[in-house]
Amino acid sequence: MNGAVGNLVLVVGPSGAGKDSVINAAKNRLMGDPRFVFATRVITRPAEAGGENHEPISQTGFDAREKMGGFLLSWRAHGLSYGIPSSLLGELEKGRVVIANVSRTVIDQARALFPGRVHVVVVTAPRDVLAERLAMRGRETPDEILERLARTPTFFVGGPGVMELRNDGSLKETADSFAGFLDQL
Repeated sequence: MNGAVGNLVLVVGPSGAGKDSVINAAKNRLMGDPRFVFATRVITRPAEAGGENHEPISQTGFDAREKMGGFLLSWRAHGLSYGIPSSLLGELEKGRVVIANVSRTVIDQARALFPGRVHVVVVTAPRDVLAERLAMRGRETPDEILERLARTPTFFVGGPGVMELRNDGSLKETADSFAGFLDQL
């Protein structure tokens, strides 16, 4: 289906694990290294809603783009639609390492699209750390936070190429571990 020779690194983990923080810290560390491309997600969330840097889009626009093959991977979660732009296929074809924050629900799809080229980094943190981080970001009610935390014990990713990255110490240490992993690809 494609001529990808690069590696696709999918970063997953429960809400509050610090995926965006770890990705951004590694991105800053690897800035200027042409081997690495950090995906900007397309999300049906307004730019001013806070959170990660993303490409905002309306639901109608997202649906049209998805129908036209505008995403390598796409999924729905928490009332929003998310996509990884298909333009990143060109980066994979050039042999680059593409890093993307995704839902674990698209891992099997990615593995089918890019056999032997998908690596999964599962960012984890203890439940009390997750609760504290979710409360601090202020996007959800206490009941919504409890609902998210209730799903956390079932968060498991199996298969080949999976690395667990525990994010309960310093961000620098976690980002250094992540960047070191990326540097070996």
